Amino acid sequence: MKILNLAKKDIRDVVLEFNSDIEKGLDSSIAEKRLSVNGGNILPDRDLKWWKIFLKQFRSPFIYLLLVASFLSFVFRQEVEGAMIFLFIIINTVLGFFQEYRSENTVKLLKKFIKIKTKVIRDGIEQEVDSENLVLGDIVVLETGDKISADLRILEASDLNIDESILTGESILVSKQAEIVRKEDIDCFSASNLCFSGTVVFSGRARAIVIAVGKDTFLGTVTKLTSQVKRVSDFEKGIGKFSSFILKLVLITLIFVFVFNAVFKDGLDFLQLTIFSIALAISVIPEALPLVMTFSFSKGAMNLAKKNVVVKRLSSVEDLGNIDILCSDKTGTLTENKLTILDFYESLFPAKDILLYANLAVARLSEKREPFDIALFDKLDQSDKNNLTKFEFIVDTPFDPRRQRNNVLLRGERSLEFVVRGAPEVLFDLCSNLKIKDLEDIRKWILDQGLLGRRVLAVAKKEIKEMALDDLKNNLIGLENGLEFLGLISFADPVKESVNQAVLSARDLNVGIKIITGDSPEVAGSVASQIGLISSSDKVFLGKDFINLSKEEKKKVLNEYHVFARVLPEQKFDIIKSLQENFNVGYLGDGINDAPALKIAGVSLVVQNASDIARETADIVLLEGDLNVIIEGIKEGRRIFANSSKYIKATLASNFGNFYAVAVASLLVNFLPMLPLQILLLNLLSDFPMIAIATDNVDKEELLSPKKYKVNDIIIIAIILGIVSSVFDFVYFAMFYKISPAVLQTNWFIGSIITELAFLFSIRTKKSIFKGYRPSFLVTTLSLFAVIITVVIPFTAWGQNLFKFIAPSGKHLLMIFGVAIIYLICSEIVKLMYYKNKDNKLVITR
Repeated sequence: MKILNLAKKDIRDVVLEFNSDIEKGLDSSIAEKRLSVNGGNILPDRDLKWWKIFLKQFRSPFIYLLLVASFLSFVFRQEVEGAMIFLFIIINTVLGFFQEYRSENTVKLLKKFIKIKTKVIRDGIEQEVDSENLVLGDIVVLETGDKISADLRILEASDLNIDESILTGESILVSKQAEIVRKEDIDCFSASNLCFSGTVVFSGRARAIVIAVGKDTFLGTVTKLTSQVKRVSDFEKGIGKFSSFILKLVLITLIFVFVFNAVFKDGLDFLQLTIFSIALAISVIPEALPLVMTFSFSKGAMNLAKKNVVVKRLSSVEDLGNIDILCSDKTGTLTENKLTILDFYESLFPAKDILLYANLAVARLSEKREPFDIALFDKLDQSDKNNLTKFEFIVDTPFDPRRQRNNVLLRGERSLEFVVRGAPEVLFDLCSNLKIKDLEDIRKWILDQGLLGRRVLAVAKKEIKEMALDDLKNNLIGLENGLEFLGLISFADPVKESVNQAVLSARDLNVGIKIITGDSPEVAGSVASQIGLISSSDKVFLGKDFINLSKEEKKKVLNEYHVFARVLPEQKFDIIKSLQENFNVGYLGDGINDAPALKIAGVSLVVQNASDIARETADIVLLEGDLNVIIEGIKEGRRIFANSSKYIKATLASNFGNFYAVAVASLLVNFLPMLPLQILLLNLLSDFPMIAIATDNVDKEELLSPKKYKVNDIIIIAIILGIVSSVFDFVYFAMFYKISPAVLQTNWFIGSIITELAFLFSIRTKKSIFKGYRPSFLVTTLSLFAVIITVVIPFTAWGQNLFKFIAPSGKHLLMIFGVAIIYLICSEIVKLMYYKNKDNKLVITR
């Protein structure tokens, strides 16, 4: 970022560069001219047209298939089939439209952070202006509670502390001052004289100059990354490949069948042949897939809702089940985002005294307190809180990052008390009661705390004899000698109770965990070590080092390291993008700095207290702090994947088997082996119970590892079992084609539906049909109902008049069911042999 170079320049040079004046600010005329030339302090707005998003939902090969199928069904007066297919399309389109329209509004939320008033100096007068009217060179006045609306270079500051957690993820306040930053390698973490848009002034006062506005600010770069990301979920990728395959295969086969019949068969009704070909094409398209997926996603979302999880993008439930790696921010996600006192060094004084005086070092208890002060106050019991009231505040010296300490003078019951609080190494030289052995013990304790990722605060005091208060007030810093060292307090942002179990459960499900945080490497390493993610807390990689690596080096680092610290938003984005080259990636975050990573990730999750932009970008929101619900979500996603795969395999194998059998049979006889209306009815009755597969039970083995839509694997098993299906279709053909066209058409219709439903019970488990988890009640019930309807229809008047069936004989029905049983046995044998062979190959590969 160019603005980082301004941190290394002298104040006068920066002001000169922007043609401004420290005391008078800009002239109003110059400010107006800059506003008209360069534009306002606003984030770029995109022309968001709802109808464009709506039309975009139709850009899918699978939707093209369904639209053509629906249109042709209406053309040839198959209104029921056409209406059902169109209903499936509408459900899919409406869901997709609302999901994408919501996500595209993400950028608008970012603009909330700069729609505020800002105090500036123009024409030598302090005045308020709309933040969107800020221009480069404006002199800004900052006070406690102000939201910073542009990137600033500090000109002068007094006790200035900034809350940057919304950008960096760190819960610790950042002290700012006007001095030049001397470091050569500088980033937003070390730019101590810069303030960034979107952050908040926690305490103090400052004067600063605007050095970047709108899209050029740090927040603007986050906005740009977020708006540019176009995420295609793993589910969408898999279905896209699957749809393209079906489209190509069906078109090629139909052209062959139509041409062969037209060329080699005389006297065939071309209209009838056209209708037959279209009906055949429709029969192989799994038009109920969108409905099956919608039922599956809704069922998964409702199950998670019972665990206080909000699923905003329905298909994200399945995407969650397919992730190989879950990346997470640290603060607020893995940790509580609240400093807590964890330990005391109390060899010299008891912890109770150390805690009391550490609280007394807060200037005024009624004032807004920083996280350290809140943690200290929360640790007090009621009697200690009562003791605080026995001291009267007189005067203090605020914390100064250069001196690394603050002090306060108070009146106690018997004397004046002078309390100093700050960095341990600074206070050592100011204390008179520390011996060499004490210092050795203290330094070892500090080192141990540092290795645990904890921050340490030292406390010292001394009694002051009564003297003129004016002299004391004017010489507080001069009193910082001969102090009595009281002890040390260590702080940390504690790990959430549910995290350790969640990490263990993730490993059991073969999901890798990586921490990507803006926090320091010491703190990030400590948290990772505590949750068992790494064995050594120094096994941490820095974001600035990752961004400069080659593609191969990045791949190596991503394989070796599980913790990345001091990571900026664009670096998080790069890490996630690099991981996605080889893995399905989920991301758990909570801040503005997480927004780009959340949007590019295959599935994005946030906790309840996340920033607005993070919540809006996310697919899934956890309303409670228990991260084990993520594990339940992964299992739920894998159940959905398993059931959707069952449907795809079942329909492909059955439909392709029947498709090719009927197509080939049409070449062998001078009549159509099955009428167009019969084909459509067959498709409808066989799909009816298959929709219930969304409710089916899943074998435990299906939950143990991430799954992907491997089109080749699905095609192979569908072709193998489809061949088995075709063989038995030809058995039906051979048994009945010589009797009469009506007998063949009726009996083949009944046999096709019964074998398809029998096959569903086989393909739903990779185990034997008798060893797999039992099917759900709804799958069993609807399948039996479909079988009954199938057998009854040919006996009804409307079945015979409308569909041209004839009543089958009892002998023929026994033959049909007998062949179906043999078919089920053969399908089981072939299925078990296929999966056994596949598992053996996997073992050899590993």
